[in-house]
Amino acid sequence: MEETISIKDIFQTLKKRWKLIMLLTLIAALISGTISYFLLTPVYQSSTQILVNQKQSKNQLDSTQIRSNIDMINTYSVIIKSPAILEKVIDDLELPQSVDQLSQKITINSQENSQVFSLTVQDSDPAKAVEIANAVSGIFQKEIKEIMNVDNVSILAKAEIKENPAPVKPNPLLNITIAVVVGLMAGIGLAFLLEYMDNTIRDEKDIETFLDLPLLGSIQKISQHK
Repeated sequence: MEETISIKDIFQTLKKRWKLIMLLTLIAALISGTISYFLLTPVYQSSTQILVNQKQSKNQLDSTQIRSNIDMINTYSVIIKSPAILEKVIDDLELPQSVDQLSQKITINSQENSQVFSLTVQDSDPAKAVEIANAVSGIFQKEIKEIMNVDNVSILAKAEIKENPAPVKPNPLLNITIAVVVGLMAGIGLAFLLEYMDNTIRDEKDIETFLDLPLLGSIQKISQHK
């Protein structure tokens, strides 16, 4: 006999195992909160804005030159994270890290058809993130003149330390929310697994369901009196 699960059966299973589901959800939320608040190191970020714009004697730039400046941003993104730039940043700031480690902290973002791109640095120290961002942009502006023999880089906005800097990572609220969803799904899945594996005969309906036998009658519970 093929078993079918009705919506009523689903709700009965959830009702029967609700304590287990809530327990797993609570455990997941507590673990996520503990890790987010006490174990993960806060990460701060700071950004500078850089303009790629070839200096001209004319008041109006040629459209071809503008297109060239936009296309050059991809090349500049590679140069910024190259040893030619980062080794000088490490030496100037006396950073206790390698070029690869510093490169991983730097992100370059540019908008489509824009001559402006942002240089973002993430670090566990908010002041250090500001210092690195300004050092990278400043050294890049200076070195690009010699590397590519061009003078088309201007710093629009330097990184500044905020009065009350807030970390960008971790995000405890988001992490806990995700953990609650995962815990809830795990609890529901475990509840249905336990229900599927439970073949205990408890009432008349179970006899028909598991044994596929018709119910002829039932005997009421007989209390014993001394």
